[in-house]
Amino acid sequence: MIAHNIKDIDLAKKGKLRIEWAAQEMPVLKSIAERFKREKPLKGCRISACLHVTTETAVLMETLKAGGAETFLCASNPLSTQDDVASSLVRFSKIPVFAIKGEDRKTYYKHIANTLSINPQITMDDGADLVSTLHKDKRIEGVLGGTEETTTGVIRLRAMAEKGLLRYPIIAVNDAYTKYLFDNRYGTGQSSIDGILRATNRLIAGSNFIVSGYGWCGKGIAMRAKGMGARVIVTEVNPVRALEATMDGFEVLPIREASRIGDIFVTATGDINVISGECFSLMKDGAILCNAGHFDVEISIDALEKMAKSKRVIRDSVVEYTLRNNKKIYLLAEGRLINLSAAEGHPSGVMDMSFANQALCVEYIIKNYKRLEKKVYSVPERIDKEIARLKLKAMGINIDVLTREQTDYLHSWEMGT
Repeated sequence: MIAHNIKDIDLAKKGKLRIEWAAQEMPVLKSIAERFKREKPLKGCRISACLHVTTETAVLMETLKAGGAETFLCASNPLSTQDDVASSLVRFSKIPVFAIKGEDRKTYYKHIANTLSINPQITMDDGADLVSTLHKDKRIEGVLGGTEETTTGVIRLRAMAEKGLLRYPIIAVNDAYTKYLFDNRYGTGQSSIDGILRATNRLIAGSNFIVSGYGWCGKGIAMRAKGMGARVIVTEVNPVRALEATMDGFEVLPIREASRIGDIFVTATGDINVISGECFSLMKDGAILCNAGHFDVEISIDALEKMAKSKRVIRDSVVEYTLRNNKKIYLLAEGRLINLSAAEGHPSGVMDMSFANQALCVEYIIKNYKRLEKKVYSVPERIDKEIARLKLKAMGINIDVLTREQTDYLHSWEMGT
């Protein structure tokens, strides 16, 4: 029933050591796990989780189990699973995992179905595939609520809520300050560059580095590319974000113009066909394309396939497309998440806060589901601030506290002299 092969004890042991390494940089989640172990606030709760199966996710799963939950896990992307981690979770933590790196589309959805076989009370999503599957199959009975990890998933869920289709409450973990200001910006920034380097071993300094989308993920990627010496060019459709990119010192161009000069292209928009067939025809010989968004729809791969007279795998995670004019274009990681498909994903230090939000929001739902409506909620402010407080404490950083006089002043309408 469990998808991952657990016969390879050496693979499981390797995963266990890597999970321990990640846990060292996740002190907030560790403190939550210690409390969960004492109090068992999730006792008897059935949780279906669709997340990237990484070392950091493993620490979260073990935290939920410490709280008393029964948890099934599947992958939220076919290429993001770390097989040694999946094997370790199954063998040593006794947590069922339905995920194999490189699984095809049919297997991916079969694993989602397996993960939902426990008739969950809580869903934990990264991209909203669990929620959408439950709604399509009309299997909502017994679900108390859910959480959503990423921007793309929140967009999908808010669209469902606006149309009156969402049948249970969801907390948008992605919208917590302690998530998007750090995970999206610093995590995506560092890990996307890491994925590009592992896949290509190309020099970033001196390159024309195109970032499509200047949300928090795009900001992080642009920041890190600039720090490595690239000439960063941003493409945007939102005038406010385009203005922000300009004020941050980046050149802003339409994608058509950027296509002519770019050496490396990274999409981070959450939308489809950001880089289209027209763009491919304008690109320089040797252009490198990759995606940092959740789904593999931002680069028009179908158009690239039709325009190419041949293709070949030239390195791990690199496919070379030769167009009819003999120009070569390189696609990384099949157009899927570059940071998880070609590298290891976000550093543990930022996932510590993101997954702390997940754990505490599950606890919040269990305690408050009776008064929650069928809509998408933000993470409660007290949870967000508590995670920030715990992170600062773990880093040995102290901050000031308002005096009673200062607090009273801020709550008074009689401000000024």
